[in-house]
This record gives sequence, C-alpha cells and structure tokens, in this order.
Amino acid sequence: MALKDVGNKVPIYKLKTTDEVMKYYDEWGEEDKYNKDMVEWNYTGPKETVDIFNKYTLNKEILIFDAGCGTGLVGLELKKYGYKNFHGADLSQKLLDTIPQNLYQKLIKADLNKPIEIKDDFYDSVMCVGTFTFGHVKPQALNEFVRITKKNGLICFTINEGIYMEYGFDKKIDTLKKEGKWKELEFFKSDYIASKNVNAWLGLYKVNK
Repeated sequence: MALKDVGNKVPIYKLKTTDEVMKYYDEWGEEDKYNKDMVEWNYTGPKETVDIFNKYTLNKEILIFDAGCGTGLVGLELKKYGYKNFHGADLSQKLLDTIPQNLYQKLIKADLNKPIEIKDDFYDSVMCVGTFTFGHVKPQALNEFVRITKKNGLICFTINEGIYMEYGFDKKIDTLKKEGKWKELEFFKSDYIASKNVNAWLGLYKVNK
C-alpha cells in the first residue's frame, strides 16, 4: 500500500532532530501562533481522542499523564468531559508556558525519547496526541507508557500515518500485543488535520502486564 507524502503538508514534518523540533516549537508558541494555527487547520486530534477515551472510562477522578501536552489542547478536552486530575509533559518550555493556569495539576519539561522520570505503575492512564509524528517521539516511548501505567489502565494515542510504518510503530504495537503487555480496544484511521489532508492512526489499548 502506497503511503501519502505528508511531509509537505505541515512545515514541522520536515524536521529531523530533537533540537530542530524544540527550536521550531519554541518559536511557534510565541504570540499564541500555535493555538491559532490549530484552529485554522481544523486540528481535531485532541477532541476525537478524548472522545474515544471517554467511552471506556467512567471514573473522572483517575490520574492521567498527557505526554507531549503542547499548549494543553488535550487538557482542555479532558476538562470538558469532567476529568479533574492530569499531569502534562512537553519538550518545549515555551508551549508549556502558554497553558492556562490551573488546567494541569503538574507540568514538566521532558524529552519523551528518553526514559521518563516517573515510577512504575504511577498513572491510571496515558494520553499522547500529536506527538508521534515526523522528527518527534519514537516507538520506544510506548514501552515507557506501559511501564508508568497501572494494570488495566488505558493508553490512548495518535500516530501520523506518514511515520506509522517508516518509524516502526506497526512492529512495536504488534510486539506489545504478542508479549501480552496490552490489549487493543480501538485502532482506526482518524481525520486528524482534515484541512491539510493529514490523517493519523488513533489507538486505545488496555494495559495487561
């Protein structure tokens, strides 16, 4: 199956290194440009992902880790659905600084390509939206998400269609299933950024370990 070339859809998709990505986001976060672009592009990832997540989670008191939280778009959606306890992490301090006060209980600057400084089985669930994309976080981060999530917790994420096979996300997801680390609840193609003709895979998995 031929994959669409989405590298020319959004400028950041052309970046390759962590330093390039961080510099780009730091500049993108100035004068609220990032949030304005997301509205203009009709970026539906946060809303669609939280909507799916909510179908499987009745308890609004659970502690959620928003990995790659950016300007807090996922946090805003979680709040709309009545969730109260969520922490966020992102590579860009500039984006973290734009998050509305008191939206998250805790925010940390972190490179998700490295081990996350959080103890095992700490969170009830993990959300990761818009972070698995060109030049960003690689598949091994899924191992860390499983590690920090409690048994029977949920891991919900999007993966840009252009890197799904190229970066090896398909193999990593399959390996975690074969090893019995998690069980697939949802996996389908999402519109993601419809105005840019960019799609993403949306996955929701229940941690077994």
